[in-house]
Amino acid sequence: MQSCLQRQQQRLQASHMAAPHPRIRPSLACRAAASASVESIQGVRPEIKEAIAAAVNNCVTETNLPLPNKRVGKVRDTYELDDKIVIVTTDRQSAFDRLLASIPFKGQVLNQTAAWWFAHTGHIIGNAVLDVPDPNITVMKKCTVFPVEFVVRGFMTGSTDTSLWTHYSNGAREYCGNSFPDGMAKNARLAANVITPTTKSETHDVPISPAEIVAQGLMSQADWDTASSAALALFAHGQAEAAQRGLLLVDTKYELGKDAEGNILLLDEIHTPDSSRYWLADSYESRHAAGQEAQNIDKEFLRLWFRSRCDPYKDEVLPEAPVELVSELSARYVYLYERITGQDFVPPPLQQPVGERMLANMAKYL
Repeated sequence: MQSCLQRQQQRLQASHMAAPHPRIRPSLACRAAASASVESIQGVRPEIKEAIAAAVNNCVTETNLPLPNKRVGKVRDTYELDDKIVIVTTDRQSAFDRLLASIPFKGQVLNQTAAWWFAHTGHIIGNAVLDVPDPNITVMKKCTVFPVEFVVRGFMTGSTDTSLWTHYSNGAREYCGNSFPDGMAKNARLAANVITPTTKSETHDVPISPAEIVAQGLMSQADWDTASSAALALFAHGQAEAAQRGLLLVDTKYELGKDAEGNILLLDEIHTPDSSRYWLADSYESRHAAGQEAQNIDKEFLRLWFRSRCDPYKDEVLPEAPVELVSELSARYVYLYERITGQDFVPPPLQQPVGERMLANMAKYL
């Protein structure tokens, strides 16, 4: 395997694995609308903003590691070995079951943020992480994944078809086995954290109740009880950690599965800006009382931009995300990484092809 990696590395010396994102030249009206509707996150170092601007057209949108059994997901490409899974986190930005854009440094931020959380939640539940050999790559123990996403929510919010607020605003008071009272406003804090699970799908996740999960044989009752309890404990821990950093962990999703010994483990990612919604805590109460959207550090503003201009579920062709929004989302990813971990984000050297770097690091690992 190592010799194959080395041969592939040599072939990439004059090329780049990361397919460049097309340069976006929005109209002046579009640019004005984009910048007027989104508040720029404060506290991002100037050198990070410069690195983001330099990397807008140099994102990791696809990978081609010379490893077997490649599967392309919404954001991650996975390669399946005998007893391991190699997960490469790309810069692809997915929502509404579509690819919306590519965001500079997103994959590195997600991978390294998840690594930090994995290292700080082992006391709640074990995880499948074996190594992080590259800023964009995590190697995990091969597990049998539960065909359910454990979506945990602490607030009445969201804009997608599976979001709690979408169903509630359309009149639903029962959702995924949970009951909600009349009169709740968007972005209101829930009386208690809840799980609103969905089926796992590469195309469209479907909300489902715990009773239906067991009845359909997707999980046993014992496995559901263990996994759901762990999900709620992880979320409560994440909320407490976020609060110490002036953040509100609003909602998130977890993936869990069983290893060969039957242990239930946490997989994939945890509390990243892609799997989670974060708001700034100090402005939440005043903005909510005034009927304003919470100041967020996630991709919701990009979802809302697409929602206001098209039907992202049905339209065959979507508008291109303005470069201002792409750069803003990248800055928010980096900001959140630094705020959560307390570590400075280190952008990769742009003069080195990402594919070449990943091949070299995987060659050392394997």
